[in-house]
Amino acid sequence: MQRRTFIVAAAATCMLISGTVQAQSYRAEYRLSTTLGTAFPWGQAGERWAELVKEKTQGRINIKLYSGNSLVGGDQTREFTAIRQGVIDMSIGSTINWSPQVKELNLFSLPFLMPDYKAIDALTQGEVGKELFAVLEKREVVPLAWGENGFREMSNSKRAITSPADMKGMKFRVVGSPLYNETFSALGANPTQMSWADAQPALASGAVDGQENPLSVFVAAKLSTVGQKYLTLWHYVADPLIFVVNKQVWASWTPADREAVRQAALQAGRENVEKARKGIAGNDNAVLKQIEAAGVTVTNPTAEQRAAFVQATRPVYDKWSKTIGADLVKKAETAIAKR
Repeated sequence: MQRRTFIVAAAATCMLISGTVQAQSYRAEYRLSTTLGTAFPWGQAGERWAELVKEKTQGRINIKLYSGNSLVGGDQTREFTAIRQGVIDMSIGSTINWSPQVKELNLFSLPFLMPDYKAIDALTQGEVGKELFAVLEKREVVPLAWGENGFREMSNSKRAITSPADMKGMKFRVVGSPLYNETFSALGANPTQMSWADAQPALASGAVDGQENPLSVFVAAKLSTVGQKYLTLWHYVADPLIFVVNKQVWASWTPADREAVRQAALQAGRENVEKARKGIAGNDNAVLKQIEAAGVTVTNPTAEQRAAFVQATRPVYDKWSKTIGADLVKKAETAIAKR
């Protein structure tokens, strides 16, 4: 009886010590990185995730949002490497920004792969999305949920664009991915890679003529005030977001808290997608009306006009399909066809 009492007491002591060690392994604060701040749906998603995590873990996990990729000096393309290295604990990252390190994420940047929102959902919420999460899990991060920055539309300060010929010689700011350079070069434009922090001053000064971004960014950044008076709705690529946690940070939490963080990410992701599409998708065109009210000429290419853009960029599509992986691209094309 005395031996049994000793064993029970020892077990209880071990549990207490284990709990204390676990509590001590939690940091006072975790760093969450996003590219855009809380004026944008992207940054708001980060704010919401942090809020939900604190609520669901009863304050055990506290998150501080660092927008503008400030943890990597504003360089969007360095973010994924910094997460793997532990410089960043958590992120809601762009598939575009991470694609230089994760070639499969270039899938979403294949020109004119996804014609509508149902096509995006067919990829992120289906087998393709699961396969991409499996790829990320091998890279020292734990992917939890999908969000959305949206379809990237083209604007400029010169003229309405309805064909590749209209883009000839124009300077466009593009993100730091060679796929975007090649796409705009194939259309006859002059692409210039720069961070978003540098893009707005460049647009204001006329150093570049145009840019491509989701409509939510166009509105929140007030791009009509920096010369962007012509907008083309061509849906050429989309930019899904991914909620991730550094693998070592993830391992430091209890299973219960990991599940709480996952559920918080899923909820914040759903809310983010809804917010990113509000006023844009379906019959809701409130955002377009707001843009037009700011004096912007909005051009919606016909099917025939859009086909000219598709044809001009097809060699880029074919080349990058091999880099991404022919099987993955085929799966994506099949999923979209069945949507």
